[in-house]
Amino acid sequence: CLPLLLVSLLALSFGGAADFKICSYNVQEFNLDKSADYRVLYTLTRIVSRCDICLLLHVTDFDGKGIQALLASLNRYDSYTYQSVASKSLGDPGDLQQYVFLYRTDTVNVTGQYQYQKPESFVRPPFAVQFYSDQTAIKSFILIPLHSDPSRAVQEIDRLYDVFEEVSKTWSNTNVMFLGDFHAGCAYVTRNDKRDIRLYTKSAFAWLIGDRVDTTVSEETNCAFDRIVVHGKTFLRAITPLSAQVYNYAEDLKIPRAKALDISDHLPVEVDLKGSAPRLQATPLLILLSLSAVLQHFLSASVI
Repeated sequence: CLPLLLVSLLALSFGGAADFKICSYNVQEFNLDKSADYRVLYTLTRIVSRCDICLLLHVTDFDGKGIQALLASLNRYDSYTYQSVASKSLGDPGDLQQYVFLYRTDTVNVTGQYQYQKPESFVRPPFAVQFYSDQTAIKSFILIPLHSDPSRAVQEIDRLYDVFEEVSKTWSNTNVMFLGDFHAGCAYVTRNDKRDIRLYTKSAFAWLIGDRVDTTVSEETNCAFDRIVVHGKTFLRAITPLSAQVYNYAEDLKIPRAKALDISDHLPVEVDLKGSAPRLQATPLLILLSLSAVLQHFLSASVI
């Protein structure tokens, strides 16, 4: 019928790809024992399955079996196929951790990995990963995680600028997003401290998670520890407006706070990238001509 054809034509002309979600979550000592807890694993599966890319921090699963269990759960739960890319074990000998990215192979590919090589600058040096997706407006972008040492939060966040310069030069790509548990709040990073952090003082960087946001589970804390920061107008224009937020899975999934604390004392943070342009991008004039032709056809048919 005519209305159906008109709707189909307009959808073909204007329809674009769905948004693409990037998440960051401090899972607090995630290992095989934690993955063996069915309730924890199921909740983590539901959290991660919302994301095209999900960074996990504070992973202590050094033989990879816990992450493999989570990947297996994701691949059973969802219609997408998930894979992971991980750093080596980083940090002090008594507190080694990994950065782990879980991602949907259906929507995004890994095109590069880069381990920052100046351990004196960080307790856990950032592990940068470059991704490519034909389903996002920005296509190629770099994600750089940080789980800062609380006592060195100001210095480590500031040194992310040095990481930016090195990584963006290595890949000739300035579409960079920093994300993770920066401890960028409460007593660890004060308003005065921002004057000593280049990611604050240089206007090219946009902090998408605000200072007054609470990224913790406990009622006893109200701190914006976990952050997302992007570099450049190009990346910022590719962000869906107002999509950067904390995902309070305890409320969304109706999980008691005590059970949520079994997983982590942090909440995930997330942001959406705009979908890619429609595959068929018609100009307004072409749309009008097409509609005119359809109307003329049906009017002629009705006369006959």
